[in-house]
Amino acid sequence: MAAPSWLSLLSPLPPDAVVNRKPVASAAQLAAGTAGPIAGWQSITVNLSEPEFGLRHVQITLDEHGRLPAGSDSVMFVRQVNDQDEATITDHESVGGRFEVDGSFRGTHWNSRLESSGGNDEDSVTTASANRSPTEDEIARLRRLVEDVLARPST
Repeated sequence: MAAPSWLSLLSPLPPDAVVNRKPVASAAQLAAGTAGPIAGWQSITVNLSEPEFGLRHVQITLDEHGRLPAGSDSVMFVRQVNDQDEATITDHESVGGRFEVDGSFRGTHWNSRLESSGGNDEDSVTTASANRSPTEDEIARLRRLVEDVLARPST
């Protein structure tokens, strides 16, 4: 079985993806009137997983006027190195950042890898990560993803 097509960074979401919407501020902050500048902000998320392959998380933030200050897409894959031990490789890729009022995007594309040999000490884990500015194509794809999520009904 192959990984689903939606389990890749900035790819289209499946038609049945569930969109969740909740306030950025806590219920206690909202009730007490202490939420300050984030009082009307909303967090919109889509969480997808295919246990055999990995997971994907899309997050969008809207301010109190419905403007888009931030958005991101993130995928993670965990695979067992072999059947004899608990060694794993975890790959994580994301694009996210701030959408400016002038239409520009200030964000980062991250690639990270964590390798675990299955031992219980610090020497059994190695990590590597790299970041760069997202390409114009990646920014355009993130914008399309945000538009798609915002057009869907939410819970």
